[in-house]
Amino acid sequence: MASFNYHFNKFQLLFFVKLFISPCQSLVTQSSWDRWLPWKFKLLSFATLPNQVHRKTVKKGFTFTLIVAGESGLGKSTLINSLFLTDLYKDRKVLNAEERISRTVAIIKHTVGIEEKGVKLRLTIIDTPGFGDACQCASSWRHIDDYIDQQFEQYFRDESGLNRRNIQDNRVHCCLYFISPFGHGLRPLDVDCMRALHEKVNIIPVLAKADSLTPAEVCRKKMKIREEIKQFGINIYQFPECDSDEDEDFKTQEQILKNSIPFAVIGSNVQVESKGRKFRGRVYPWGVVEVENPAHSDFLLLRNMLVRTHMQDLKDVTREIHYENYRAQCIQNMTRMVVLERKRRWVEAGCTTPQTNIKKNLKKTLLSTVRSDIFLRKMQEVLERIQEQMQHSHRSGC
Repeated sequence: MASFNYHFNKFQLLFFVKLFISPCQSLVTQSSWDRWLPWKFKLLSFATLPNQVHRKTVKKGFTFTLIVAGESGLGKSTLINSLFLTDLYKDRKVLNAEERISRTVAIIKHTVGIEEKGVKLRLTIIDTPGFGDACQCASSWRHIDDYIDQQFEQYFRDESGLNRRNIQDNRVHCCLYFISPFGHGLRPLDVDCMRALHEKVNIIPVLAKADSLTPAEVCRKKMKIREEIKQFGINIYQFPECDSDEDEDFKTQEQILKNSIPFAVIGSNVQVESKGRKFRGRVYPWGVVEVENPAHSDFLLLRNMLVRTHMQDLKDVTREIHYENYRAQCIQNMTRMVVLERKRRWVEAGCTTPQTNIKKNLKKTLLSTVRSDIFLRKMQEVLERIQEQMQHSHRSGC
């Protein structure tokens, strides 16, 4: 019995030496002392972390804010209803030409809750009726610019407040900009609007009413729009580069999306029956146009990109780039105001040379930094000497 206790205590000693004295060796690897253990550590179960994140995010739900811009009559409302299978414009009033000319740009917000397979999405659509309708429409984009800044400002205030637990994110994650198919490319209003917004929101250009163009005209117009976007220095949303370990199908799909800019789309909320099957489309005397047919439009590519594959990336770019730029600008402005206020107080207090105090404080700070560096360098030299002595004594003992 005494012998058993002795071996058991020895086993405990070996285990704790292995655990605390040699942390560089893994507990899950096979070594010489593992055969004495009564158990093996096979899994630590941290592979379930994605499941924990999934449960938490699904319970919380998701949000996505989309703004649509473009002149009236390009099918913006119809396309939005087709994309998300909803009817956001039940009470919409169609204005005549005289009313449209005198109307100013309005910002109308539609929020709808969508649930699919237990996943909840709070979708917010920002419509801009009156954009580009007036005779003097050169500054129509300022209303959109002001709205985006207001959402950034509200989020910055909530983030800087005391209670940051339940912050509602109303930042605009994407802007679908509708381009008319009846021109030769981008209009001056299109260029001014996209250049004013491209540093604040992810812009995705859309070629509206693609069924009014032949396939050859669609290709030529896409090339023309891409050339003008590059010529005028407009930064539209850039699809992320694929990793080297991604499968070939995903890489091919990403390349198709990049080549489809701007998306030539068709919208329709009407069910059409042809050859024994029903689908959403439009009927013309010369044939039938299917909304979800890749040969007729890029509707499926746009919907998959927005909903299935790149919604989270659009939100990440908004948070990490556009909002961070706004936040850095706000902090810089606040710092400048604090410095100006401090200088004003110095002048009021009778100190006519505040720059002298600034130089003195800067000199003290630099001096303390140099002293700290000298102290750290000396401590490092002492540690190196101690390590050399320990190595020398270890070699002598061997």
